[in-house]
Amino acid sequence: MMRLRTGLMALCLTLLPALAFAQGAQVAFGGLKQDTSLPVEVTADELRVNQADGTAIFTGNVLIGQGEMRLSANRVQVEYATENGQQSGDIQRMHATGNVVLVNGGEAAEAQEAIYTLASGSIVMTGDVILTQGLSALSGQRLVVDLQAGTGQMEGRVKTIFQPGANQ
Repeated sequence: MMRLRTGLMALCLTLLPALAFAQGAQVAFGGLKQDTSLPVEVTADELRVNQADGTAIFTGNVLIGQGEMRLSANRVQVEYATENGQQSGDIQRMHATGNVVLVNGGEAAEAQEAIYTLASGSIVMTGDVILTQGLSALSGQRLVVDLQAGTGQMEGRVKTIFQPGANQ
């Protein structure tokens, strides 16, 4: 009987961190820390520019690179900043949709869509988000990454699988 209680207690202690993940989880993103002042390179099959609203739309095999970070998607809309009603030429944000994948170092995240705001260095990924860090995987509906601090938060029915004894 004592062994059963000890076993149940150990199981409860093991599952306690998983219960914390159910509502939202703070996650370290050492590999996703990024210098957001680096140049941004965009490659795609097609580009359409709209001077009237200050946007550029890249479609087909879109690949965005900034330093070591890579973001790929089916479509990316780039919005340019304006000053006194004139476009400044600086990228304000990028809205990626369709098969979005963000990779930096040994960390990768997949989602249905992502918005990267360059000035704040934040990426918000939504829709069936999956984050892999080494042997660990974490999923949820929304991932907010602060590239400058290297931190993030997963929200929306967060799920993870722990591998006891695994060297991560």
